[in-house]
Amino acid sequence: MNLEIITPDKKVFGGEAVAVTFPGTEGQFQVLNDHAPLVSTLGKGEVVIDTGSGKQSVVIDGGVVEVLHNKILVLAEAVL
Repeated sequence: MNLEIITPDKKVFGGEAVAVTFPGTEGQFQVLNDHAPLVSTLGKGEVVIDTGSGKQSVVIDGGVVEVLHNKILVLAEAVL
């Protein structure tokens, strides 16, 4: 899957991922390859990116995520 994490200031992450875990406002959730289309609000917390060769994490201060056709776009308010 292609993942982009963007803030109003800059692009924080851009690349491939096999799984991404998000801090949803109603609880944590994970997106895998071929996930159904989804739009969700995000709370303050850690986005964990599994690239297949390792894991990275980015702490965000809320935002919105869109999942469509194996492309994930995260519009984060800020990165902490």
